[in-house]
Order: sequence, then C-alpha cells, then structure tokens
Amino acid sequence: MASSSTGPSVAVVFTTKTPYPLPTQKFMIPASWKRYHLSQLINKALSLSTPVPFDFLVKQEVLTTTLGEWCAENDVSEETLEIEYIESILPPQKMSDLPHEEWVSSVSCKLQGIFLTASYDGSVRAFDYSQKELIATPLHSAPITSLCVVSSDADLESHIIATASHDLTAQLTRLSTTGETKSLATMHMHVGPVSSIASNASGSHLLTGSWESVIGIWDTKHSSFDGERKKRRKLDASADKPRRKAPIGVLKSHTGRVSRVLFGEGNAAYSCGFDSTIRTWDVENEICTNTITVSERPFLDMAITSNGNLALAASTDRSISMYDLRTASATGGLSLMHAATPSCLATAPSSPNQLVSGAYDGIVRMWDVRSTKMAMASFKAWEGKRKILSVDWHRGLVGVGGEGGLEVWKAAEDASS
Repeated sequence: MASSSTGPSVAVVFTTKTPYPLPTQKFMIPASWKRYHLSQLINKALSLSTPVPFDFLVKQEVLTTTLGEWCAENDVSEETLEIEYIESILPPQKMSDLPHEEWVSSVSCKLQGIFLTASYDGSVRAFDYSQKELIATPLHSAPITSLCVVSSDADLESHIIATASHDLTAQLTRLSTTGETKSLATMHMHVGPVSSIASNASGSHLLTGSWESVIGIWDTKHSSFDGERKKRRKLDASADKPRRKAPIGVLKSHTGRVSRVLFGEGNAAYSCGFDSTIRTWDVENEICTNTITVSERPFLDMAITSNGNLALAASTDRSISMYDLRTASATGGLSLMHAATPSCLATAPSSPNQLVSGAYDGIVRMWDVRSTKMAMASFKAWEGKRKILSVDWHRGLVGVGGEGGLEVWKAAEDASS
C-alpha cells in the first residue's frame, strides 16, 4: 500500500495479538506519522464501526514520536520495521480515597464489591464500593505486613482471609459483610517478623515468609473437633477460641530476609528475598528446585504473570527485573526502571503482559512487558507526597495502599494480550 505523502516514508509490517489483525502486507508510512495516525490507519483498514485506539511497539519500545524521529534516534534507514499494535490503556481514573490513621501495608481488590486493607495498627478493614466501612477489626498486636483472601462464600457473605504480622504470627480470620469477625486459627513457628503470606488457588494451603529466612507451609483446616467436641462447644466457651496451628512443612534455602512468597501451578511456589535470589520450590517435597541469583540486588516484592512464564521482581536498585521461569534466567537483562525504589507490584489477572508498580515517590506506573523503556501510563497517589507500600489489580480496579491510606483507581486490563 503506497503512501499518498510526497515526503519520506518508512516501510512497515504490522503484527498484533489483538482480535483486530490486518492481512500481512507491507505499508509505506509517511515518516511524519505518529501513534494517532497509525491508529487511524488500522481502524480504516479494518473498517471498524466503533473506533478502537491502539498503541504501537517498535523493538520493545512504545512509539511516542514520529516514525522518522524514531528511525533517526535508533539509526534505522532502509530496514523494514515490524510494528506490533496493542489496544491502548485508557488513562486511569481515581474512584475512591479512603484515609487511614495508620499506614496501609497491604490491600486486596479480589472480592467482588469489597476492598480490604491491612494496617500498621494491626487491624483489617473492609469497605464497599460506596466507601462505607463495613469492618474494622484488630487482629494482631503489631503491624500487619501482608493480607490475602483464602476463600469466599458470596451467598453467605462470608470470607476467610489470612494475615501476617510483625508479632511473629499469622492468622486465619472469617469476615462477614454484616460486620462480624471470627479468628479461626493462629499460626506459630517464626522467630522473626512474618513478612508475607499467600494462599493457593483452592484455599487449602498457605505459605508464610519471614525475616529469619525460612518459609512455612500450612494447611487451612481450622476445625478439627469431632462430633463429641461439637456437643461440648455449647458448654465450653473455650472451644470458640482460635486454634493454634503448627506448620506442616518448612522450606529452607534463603540466606536472608524473605520478602515475598507466592504459589504457582500444582506444587510449585516462588519466593524472593534480601539475599538477592528468586527461588522456585517443590512444596510437596519441600525442596528448592531452582535459584536465580542476581549480584547485590535485594528484592522487595515479586509477582508472576498470569501465564506463569515470567517472574517480575522489584529491588532496591530502583528497578523491576524480568526472569523467564522456563529458562530460569534473566530475559536479556530487561528491567523496568523507576525514579524511586519500587516497593510493590501486581500483575493483571487476565493479561500476561501487564503489571502495575508502586514506588516510594508516590507514583503508580502501568507497564507492558513488551515495552520496557517507559511505562504505558502513570498516576500519583496522594498527589505524589506519600510512599506507596502495596498495590493490587482486579476487576479493572487498582488498589493503592501506603502512607496516605487507600486510593482506588479505575484501570482496565488489556484482555486481548
């Protein structure tokens, strides 16, 4: 397809993984064209009745200039450019601002209609989408570091969550949207602050990571009494006390503080820590099956993409690095650089390419792993004046926790990735 422009042009072949593919052919594109013009071309070529905005990736970089400027900056002249187009991320919109008296260390948007927060005052709070506080319950005697949803029964409006704390314990708690809470079990093993807790997909098991470099494996059974004990419950109030649990296994390999633990598929689990390692575990056999070591890069947080292929780890050198779990190595040393230390990150549940990161400069950045040089979008939480300590991304909502409390932003995922 020839260009109608009399100026210089660039030979381009378009590719995409969206539901809007073009026939394979070479286009001669005016060098003066930018993203907007290319997006118009795709829409017109496909005769889309409803316009779809697209972004364009050239050699792992989002096109933000004209094609001619990009070619000049990258010393490209006669080469035919392969450009991938993806659906644009709409600018995030702020939905809610929920101040807390204490710093929010962990947030969850996983439950439909509910936001959960865990704070430095040892309490868990639940808010509905109208910003009404449904629950505020103290669970720990020291700051909570991590929170996860274990299971949920929407019909009974009942949810089981797990929390980890600086008080050296973890805890299973049942929350009801009617405001009732019940501590089901407390978990005891660690001799240092418990930094992270995670549930597997079925809610049958938990992992805890701690400052003393070990990881605990726990089942989530919280009522072991038989029929006779059930009868005694009516007479013995102590039966309603939370069950004290011991771990069913221990994972040992880290040599420093464990920052984050995560379950993968099947018996796989992952962890990262201040010893500059990312480790893969066989939970059933309690062994470390692989270790990725990066020199002098203490890791603060990590996440796994939805397809299970990539581990993304935030470190104190102001970067988020990508590691291919299939080859157990860094993917070409690619990193997402930040202006301040990235403290937390979360991947999009429906897209293997998208993630959000929160940093100490108060900025949330939205990334696409196919474009590593700059974020696709960003926004300031609390006007960029407070540190971000936790982010979560579910149902097109990004929850941001930190020194300013909780903010919720609308940020749609690219489901076509």
